Amino acid sequence: MLKQGSRLDRYFEISKRGSTVGTEIRGGLATFFAMSYIVVLNPLILGGEDGTGRSLGGPAIAAATALVAGVLTIIMGAWAKHPFAMATGLGVNAFVAVTVATNENLTWQDVMGLVVLAGITMFILVLTGFRTAVFKAVPASLKTAIVVGIGMFIALLGFVNAGFVRRIPDAAGTTVPVQLGDGGELLGWPTFVFAFGLILTIGLMARKTRGAILIGILASTVLAVIIEAVASPGSQGAGKATGWSLVTPSMPEWGAPDLSLIGNFNLFGSFEKLGIIGASLLAFVILLSIFFDAMGTMVGLSSEAGSMDKDGNIPNVERVLLVDAAGAIVGGGASVSSNQLFVESGAGIGEGARTGLSSIVTGLLFIAAMFLTPLIYLVPFEAVAPALVVVGYLMVSQVGKIDWSDIGLALPSFLTIALMPFTYSIANGLGAGFVSYVLIRVFQGRAKEIHPVMWIVAAAFAVFFCVGPIEAALGV
Repeated sequence: MLKQGSRLDRYFEISKRGSTVGTEIRGGLATFFAMSYIVVLNPLILGGEDGTGRSLGGPAIAAATALVAGVLTIIMGAWAKHPFAMATGLGVNAFVAVTVATNENLTWQDVMGLVVLAGITMFILVLTGFRTAVFKAVPASLKTAIVVGIGMFIALLGFVNAGFVRRIPDAAGTTVPVQLGDGGELLGWPTFVFAFGLILTIGLMARKTRGAILIGILASTVLAVIIEAVASPGSQGAGKATGWSLVTPSMPEWGAPDLSLIGNFNLFGSFEKLGIIGASLLAFVILLSIFFDAMGTMVGLSSEAGSMDKDGNIPNVERVLLVDAAGAIVGGGASVSSNQLFVESGAGIGEGARTGLSSIVTGLLFIAAMFLTPLIYLVPFEAVAPALVVVGYLMVSQVGKIDWSDIGLALPSFLTIALMPFTYSIANGLGAGFVSYVLIRVFQGRAKEIHPVMWIVAAAFAVFFCVGPIEAALGV
C-alpha cells in the first residue's frame, strides 16, 4: 500500500488527485485493453503495396506499432504525468494508406517522410508557444463541446466496433447510412457478448463498484473465449455478419518482434516526385489533422479526469503537446504513421486513473505485447466496446456547461458535437466549430471578441476543407 507523501506519491501527485496505486494500475489495464486493437488493425490499414510493389509487412508493422506506442505512452506518463496513452492515429494512417494507394509515384518511405516533417513542424509550433496559444484562445463553451463531441464519437466507436450499429451496404437501395445490427436485427454471439458486457458494466457502475469498467472487459473476454471454444462463430467474412468484427479470441503462437521498419523513411522523397506544392498540400493535411485531433482529445480527457482548472488550463500542457508532436516524428520514422493521444484513454480515466502512473502501466503492456501477442488476440472488440459506450456517457454528461443562450457559442458547439461522430473525425468537428464561431461573431457585429489566434485557426481550417478543390485546380 502506497504511503501518502512517499516519493512516488509526490512525483505523480496520486493522493492529491484523489487516486491510489491500485486505481492507477486498473486504469492502465483498462486503457490498454481498450486500445490494444491498434496492433492488429494498423497492419491491415498499412499493409498494402506502394507504387513499386513493396509492402511494409504485417508482422513488422505490428511490432513497430506496439513498440512506438509503448515508449511514447511511458514518456507521456513519466514526464507529462497525465493518464493519456498514445498509439498510431486512425485518421492519419488511413490518409497515408490512401495516398500511397492512389499515387503510383510515391513509396511508403516517401509518405512516412511527410509524416516526420509534419511532426517536426508541430514540434516547432509547440516550442514557439503557438499551439498552446490556440488551446487558450478557444472559448470555454467550445472546449466543453469538444468534450461532448468526443464522448459521442467514443460511444459511436463502441457501438460500431461491436457490430451493434452497422453501415448499410450501398446495394441495399436506401439513403439511410447506418442501421441496428445486421438488417435491423441483433444477431450472433459477438453481439451477445457486447450486450452482456454493457449491461454488466452499467450494473456495476450503478452499484458504484470499484473497477467496474475493467471487470466488464475481463468478464466479457472470458465469455468470448468460452463462446468461441464452444460455438465457434469465427470472424466476419464475406456474407458472414455474425462473427467477431476483427479479433477472434485465440492464442496464436509466440513470435520474435520484427523491428526492421525503424528508420525506414525518405524525408524529402515526396517533394522530389510531386513537387513543392503537391507535397506541401499533403503535409498540410497531415499537420492539421494531428494538430487539432490532439488538442481536442487532450481537452476531452483532461476534463473527464478533472485535471483542468477553473480557467480551463491543463497542467504540463506544453509537455503533453511536445510528446504528441514527437509522436508524429517517431511514428513516421518507424513507418507506422503518426502516433497521437488516443481517445480510448478515457476507458482508464473512467476506471479512476488520474495520473501518469496509469500511462506507464499501459506503455509497459504495449512493449510486452511485442512478445506476448496472444494477449492482443485474446480480447475482441466486442468485449472492449461497452467500456467506450460508458465512457462516452460520462463525457456527454457535461453538455449542460455550454452556454446555449448565445447562438455564437451554441451553434458552433452543436456543429462540433454533431460532426465529430457523423464524419468520424475529431478534426472535422473542431474545424466546423471554429469556422462557424468566427463567422457568427462577425455576423453579430462582435468581431472584436474573437481572439486573434482564432482568426488564424479558422482560416487554416477553411483551407483544410478546401484542399480537394485546390488539388483539383492545381492538377495535383
